[in-house]
Amino acid sequence: MGLPAAMMNANTPWLLLFSVSLAGGQLLFKRAAQEIIGVPASRLLLVLATTPAMWAAVVLYAGATLLWVWILSRVPLSQAHPWAALGVVVVPLAAVLVFGEVVRPVFWLGAALIVAGIVLTQVGSGG
Repeated sequence: MGLPAAMMNANTPWLLLFSVSLAGGQLLFKRAAQEIIGVPASRLLLVLATTPAMWAAVVLYAGATLLWVWILSRVPLSQAHPWAALGVVVVPLAAVLVFGEVVRPVFWLGAALIVAGIVLTQVGSGG
């Protein structure tokens, strides 16, 4: 199962990489957040500054930002931005798999609608 043919072009892998990078960053931020549970506010910055997951998330987000600017030099914003919505689906799915979080069944209906919306925004736009 792949992307619809109308969505595939030379920019699609980069748009997917951007979306997955943001999702990965969110997972790393969650991991960093787990390190500060119960940490007093006076030590919060120190603990975060010494948390590898926090640094990995920041580096990943910095790379994703550079990738995004590069993508926008090649793709109209109106065409590229819907791909950012993919994270709304990918992050909760990954949170279920990685952190054992629970999402309600209605979430999956919403996720399907988001994916359908992304497909619709790309079909006929040169993707």
